Amino acid sequence: MTALLLLPLLLPFALPALARRALDRLAPVAALWAVTVCAVVVAGCSLAALGSFVLIGLLKIPLFAAVGELIHPLRTASDFVVLPAAATSVGALAVCGWTLVRSVLRQTRAFRAARSEAGRGPAAGDLCVVDSPRPDAYALPGRPHRIVVTTAMLRSLDGAEREALFAHERAHNDGGHHYFLAAAELAAHCHPALRPVRDTIRLAVERAADEAAAASVGDRRLIARAIARAALAGQAARSARPDFAPAATTGPVPHRVQALLAAPLLPRAGRAVAALLIACTAVSCGAMAAGLADVHHRVEVAQGDARP
Repeated sequence: MTALLLLPLLLPFALPALARRALDRLAPVAALWAVTVCAVVVAGCSLAALGSFVLIGLLKIPLFAAVGELIHPLRTASDFVVLPAAATSVGALAVCGWTLVRSVLRQTRAFRAARSEAGRGPAAGDLCVVDSPRPDAYALPGRPHRIVVTTAMLRSLDGAEREALFAHERAHNDGGHHYFLAAAELAAHCHPALRPVRDTIRLAVERAADEAAAASVGDRRLIARAIARAALAGQAARSARPDFAPAATTGPVPHRVQALLAAPLLPRAGRAVAALLIACTAVSCGAMAAGLADVHHRVEVAQGDARP
């Protein structure tokens, strides 16, 4: 039982390397979906495993055993293993909850500040121009979606590059990329090994928007030049905005420019890494389900409702 519940806690350590490989071998949109779904599912399985350890530890305490109507001792590994595992799980869940709450509060404040800043500037359709000496441009989710750009950023680009930049930011809103970024942030707070995956998802979001903008504008070199010049202009500072508001200037820009100028990937190039991601997710889910089923059976035995 303990070994099964350990698997969902150990498998996330394999995900960062797989996620980076997926982004290199898959089309950006496919990599974005695959890595995000895998990260969220694996994070959920790890939380379920921690919760199972906590439940087992609580049922070893007479007071909680009475509340659970256990008439026989719960058959588990030695208390020298179960109780420390339960205490460690409680601490891990508390840290996850605390850091997640702090992140939500910080992101909420940043989102309100960004919406307020965008509301003060002139708007033309979905485009809001903010008078600021800090070059920045980003896609701001909400109702309605906004493309926020500062006057300093507009002065840094020529007309064609501005249109390319706007196409990139509109691709973020059209693709709902803020949902992927929010999911990546949530997963990163569920397991420390998923924090590098969050950075990979952020890069996948930008790569997907780059490709969508290139298809819309019809000039990959123009998109590459626009994001390179925008990143160069905005490297010193940025406007106040939440982390789930994607921007063309984020991520390793040289890597993105190189990807735009390179030949498109072959459709079959990433099948192996996609299969590994699916296998990792399936094993995590299977181990978690089997572990929970075993815990449930042992509790029923201890309650006298089932045979050993």
